[in-house]
Amino acid sequence: MKTVSQMGWSGTKNGQLLTLAAAEFDVFLTVAQNLPFEQNLQQFALAIIVLRTFSNQLSDLKQLVPQIISILRTVPKGQATIISQS
Repeated sequence: MKTVSQMGWSGTKNGQLLTLAAAEFDVFLTVAQNLPFEQNLQQFALAIIVLRTFSNQLSDLKQLVPQIISILRTVPKGQATIISQS
């Protein structure tokens, strides 16, 4: 697992970011709620998981880890799967 910053992709726009991610990874995790509406996700050979939490703080994001792990093997490519905080 790598962050956008760790990959040197900071500042890259979503379309280009997804293209880069698809070349390197199978799954892309994001908190960008509008991403599924702004991009044609079907063109990317990449599973996209959108994380919906009360905040982007690590403590809130960590609560979603069990849900993320449970779907990693079956999450479909080319579309967004939304995981929400209870």
